[in-house]
Amino acid sequence: MPDRTRAAVWTGRLGALLVLAGLALGAYVVWQVWGTDVVSQRTHRDLVREAERAWAAPEAPGDEPVDTEHGRVTSVVRIPRFGDVYAVPVLEGTSDEVLAAGFGHFAASAAAGAKGNFALAAHRITHGEPLREMPSLQPGDEVVVETARWTYTYVLDTGGDDLTVPFTAGWVLADLPRNPDGGVQPAQDPGQRLLTLTTCSELFHTDGRLVAFGHLASRERTTR
Repeated sequence: MPDRTRAAVWTGRLGALLVLAGLALGAYVVWQVWGTDVVSQRTHRDLVREAERAWAAPEAPGDEPVDTEHGRVTSVVRIPRFGDVYAVPVLEGTSDEVLAAGFGHFAASAAAGAKGNFALAAHRITHGEPLREMPSLQPGDEVVVETARWTYTYVLDTGGDDLTVPFTAGWVLADLPRNPDGGVQPAQDPGQRLLTLTTCSELFHTDGRLVAFGHLASRERTTR
């Protein structure tokens, strides 16, 4: 085979491989951006239904979490600004598996309704994107957290895009977060029952985090 013909054959093969690689990469991106949303949103619905059924059962043992194949569901978050059908489960921990199934509760932070800081994390894009619209949250917006026995209504004190921090900013998870730069932070009154929401500051990969703070406004018995 002449050298020129051989070179053309290898050039064609390389071109075909590059096209296939491009298609594979495109398919991966489509799966990450849209495919994981479909799967995770279905998981959100299934886990909310599973938890509500367990909590409504006559033999339900108080305000206990529900063990599922995705982790321990402790509560359900509803954010009225995000629509009447918005309902996302809260699971213990912040592993990749947990965040693919709903909100993750930082294990060292306070429980829902308790004194201290009830700190939650969620994806902004992919995996159901529970906090995609985080920047639209405003001071005064409600975040409703339902457990087996109680419904806690938190009111935001800061907006969804009022504070951006590096992912290493552990101070936002403290019982009483205090901004070392003297900027956005909760009221510095000890003994509060606080809420902290965290998510990525950009829609795609970023080391920054959006953070919003709120306080507990009311607690009522959950009716089912």
